[in-house]
Amino acid sequence: MTQEERRIFLIQTLLDESPQYRDLPIPQDPPGQKRLLRALMNVRPPRPIGEDFLAVQDAYLREVTARKGVTDSAGLTPVEPGICLWQGDITTLRCGAIVNAANSGMTGCYAPCHGCIDNAIHTYAGVQLRLACARLMERQGREEPPGGAKLTPAYNLPCGYVLHTVGPVVTGRVTRADREKLASCYRACLELAQQNHIPRVAFCCISTGEFHFPNREAARIAVDTVRQYRLDTEVIFNVFKDLDYRIYRELLG
Repeated sequence: MTQEERRIFLIQTLLDESPQYRDLPIPQDPPGQKRLLRALMNVRPPRPIGEDFLAVQDAYLREVTARKGVTDSAGLTPVEPGICLWQGDITTLRCGAIVNAANSGMTGCYAPCHGCIDNAIHTYAGVQLRLACARLMERQGREEPPGGAKLTPAYNLPCGYVLHTVGPVVTGRVTRADREKLASCYRACLELAQQNHIPRVAFCCISTGEFHFPNREAARIAVDTVRQYRLDTEVIFNVFKDLDYRIYRELLG
């Protein structure tokens, strides 16, 4: 199958399994098809799906990532011993594990085509990731509190694992509790990485953006916590925005 044929097959399967979307027309243009496929994946509940769908989806997503270009973290130059800074799309980074800034439900972002990292990671990992997260949460029996971490396979992402952590949501001035919870996110991810012998972890900018933690203060907490705790785990600070890149460059000298 070509990428276009795979895309049409995936869209049609997702439309057919959902009565409310069954009559949606499939756009003729590739960008419109890509948006519709992502939206359908984003809103899909965590439930099993056929092996034929998964085989086509996996081939499709891996080709999408290959065309975007994969960065191997082994080739990054450290800015200080055991710490790298990399600006780019975290879903294209090959490393031991990447960190997802999750919400308390821990099953991904359900807003169609939303721009958050949670949405991107679940989109390009595939529908298996949401189901894996839902099973973790079912066993836990409650929402995930800020400051902890969970580990899942990465499925179609080039990394080995995804570490999901819920950062604090800042609604006014940053409090001591907000700072402690954010630091706890970094420690919890590093603890899980060491327990599972994951040698290299890429952190996104946890709690900034949608969760409104000020970028500079969040970066300072991230750097201080990693420097104090990382032990044998190599850390990559992944940034997407130029603002965050400048902040981390300054903090890391």
